Amino acid sequence: MAQLPPDVEEDECLPEYRYLFCPDLLHDLLKCHFFSCFRDKVAFITGGGSGIGFRIAEIFMRHGCHTVIASRSLLRVSMAAKKLIAATGRQCLPLSMDVRAPPAIMAAVDQALKEFGKIDILINGAAGNFLCPASALSFNAFRTVVDIDTIGTFNVSRVLYEKFFRVGVLSARISPLPAAHLPPHPPVLQDHGGVIVNITATLNLRGQVLQVHAGSAKAAVDAMTRHLAVEWGPQNIRINSLAPGPISGTEGLRRLGGSPARVSTKALVSPLQRLGNKTEIAHSVLYLASPLASFVTGTMLVVDGGAWLTSPNDTKQLADFESSSAKL
Repeated sequence: MAQLPPDVEEDECLPEYRYLFCPDLLHDLLKCHFFSCFRDKVAFITGGGSGIGFRIAEIFMRHGCHTVIASRSLLRVSMAAKKLIAATGRQCLPLSMDVRAPPAIMAAVDQALKEFGKIDILINGAAGNFLCPASALSFNAFRTVVDIDTIGTFNVSRVLYEKFFRVGVLSARISPLPAAHLPPHPPVLQDHGGVIVNITATLNLRGQVLQVHAGSAKAAVDAMTRHLAVEWGPQNIRINSLAPGPISGTEGLRRLGGSPARVSTKALVSPLQRLGNKTEIAHSVLYLASPLASFVTGTMLVVDGGAWLTSPNDTKQLADFESSSAKL
């Protein structure tokens, strides 16, 4: 069995990290191609102050990126940024932003562009979720999850598309003829381009109980991924989804996974018979954002150890929620 990458349960940086794509001879100098292709790139990460988003920010920074981490809680992202900078030596800009509010997104993106001059990668990780049967789900609760997960993903993607990804940059015109035989030509405009990775879920693949709100919202994001990949591909923008499975050390697992015994039982029936960890998800996002995935767009990468194929859909949980009501 392959050795698991290191992880820690809390929103803390890893005490040590091994670069998987660096030859041992060059490891200490970090002069591998995979590291250099991210050096001084800028990644904008919503939900980057905790959980999977925090680990994504750390792994990107360990590979040379600067990051912008955005969340509604400025205190949370500010504390996270201090940890990330101390652990990696790269720059991290914490910003307060609600993905449901386009003016706030525009202001945050403007501030990030003022700080770094560019944004190369967008990770849409902001989300909201809870357990509730459809029969007890309030209209407001359903709308809130869709507003954050689906509309929020579109809002941030659309703003970044307008403000940077599609903005023209002057580039020399390339011709197969020798320069001596050509009249002088002015530079041409090319789009900056970029990469978007949307963090979704496998909930909608089979109709997960107690998750009609999140499953519907994430299914819409997966559809959005395909639509935008088609429309924005000509502007050199790649868009993909990544669907994590049950991941240890996350708020999602603590809130949605049930008792430790139930979590353990579910993990054992998956093909790899274990939970995933945040570092594994971050590595998968790193792949989708890297030149290794240069011809990959409009797809969903499931990173769940095969859990969605074998894990039981526990309809008995519905009985526990018959008299419950939505909390939002």
